Amino acid sequence: MITVDFSRLTIRPGDRILDIGCGSGRHTAAAYGLEGVRVTGADLNLNDLREARERLTLHDQWGAHGGGVWNLAVADVTRLPFPDAGFDLVVCSEVLEHIPDDGVAMAEIVRVLKPGRPLVVSVPRFLPERICWALSDDYVNANQGHVRIYREAELIDRLGRTGIRFIGRHWAHSIHTPYWWLKCLVGPTRTDAVAVNLYHRLLTWDILQKPWITGFIDRLLNPVLGKSLVLYFEKKAG
Repeated sequence: MITVDFSRLTIRPGDRILDIGCGSGRHTAAAYGLEGVRVTGADLNLNDLREARERLTLHDQWGAHGGGVWNLAVADVTRLPFPDAGFDLVVCSEVLEHIPDDGVAMAEIVRVLKPGRPLVVSVPRFLPERICWALSDDYVNANQGHVRIYREAELIDRLGRTGIRFIGRHWAHSIHTPYWWLKCLVGPTRTDAVAVNLYHRLLTWDILQKPWITGFIDRLLNPVLGKSLVLYFEKKAG
């Protein structure tokens, strides 16, 4: 499930890309498919990094890449072990809502980005997320510890104060929103709910097969029900 639209970005062979909070490597692998890039996936969770390594190794075996290189690193988004202005693109997808000191994290992801280059940040969208919180007291902890819900204008303003300018947005994954509402209704940690499991099978089929009809429905409903808010920025020169 890819949240970032890489086609909106100017990415050149040789560019260095950081996917911070990479999890199992979905965006790291997607970036690795771009021509000649050097992509780094970074996360604190060692199990997630092992999954990311397996995913990227499969991409190497299948030749499903753009001829660049990849590497993985253990890293805390509030203390990134990378030099200033070291990356041509930073992706921070579904991370900030987990971080208590999100202001430090915002400063760090901008610090390691080169001037004039893009930053992409995605977070759960306010209304779908707020409904999840209302439906289930267990949702926040079950979903790997969400500590806040962002309003779009607030997040753009706070990130803008770190020295970047807002250049665009979109919403993603509308067909996933009812799935999370359903999980919250029955209990987010339950594994025996038939309706939830059937919906999960549908989503898995959609991710693997990419049928046109679900893609069309997803794009149609994203402005209203999109689960993720995806924001695009550019770091100011100087």
